[in-house]
Amino acid sequence: MKISQFVSLSEVTKSNTATRKGIMNIPNEDQLNRIATLAVLVFDPLRDWVGGAVKINSGFRSEALNKAIGGSKTSQHMANNGAAFDIDDTFGHATNSQMFHYIKDNMSFDQMIWEFGDDENPEWVHVSYGTAATNRMEVLIAKKNSKNKTYYVKYED
Repeated sequence: MKISQFVSLSEVTKSNTATRKGIMNIPNEDQLNRIATLAVLVFDPLRDWVGGAVKINSGFRSEALNKAIGGSKTSQHMANNGAAFDIDDTFGHATNSQMFHYIKDNMSFDQMIWEFGDDENPEWVHVSYGTAATNRMEVLIAKKNSKNKTYYVKYED
């Protein structure tokens, strides 16, 4: 089932962890609408700009799946308050850095995170969308401390 021009439901619900642990990872109607909004307003325009495929590493996570992977209790991947995708250029059409900057400079979003990597390119890009009225346009960088715990700093141009 397609939820937008370039995004299928199976693509955003696929999870090796859910499969391995027998966890159902199916959004309800409200969650599906939030996911579709993100796909239509952010992912599809990004995909058009890139001019080729962009991988969604992580899309929807049911509450049980989010808990199983140690996700934040308020993660927008659960699509209860907006929706989130982790995207990655594995197809060679644009770097993660280029996609990060394109989204930052051209789109409305709630939160975008430069996920790890280095100063030149993140390992992947997290992007979420709430609503046009609630999007915070928050841009962060995810890093690890000496104890391998993730922390976030505000992105500065």
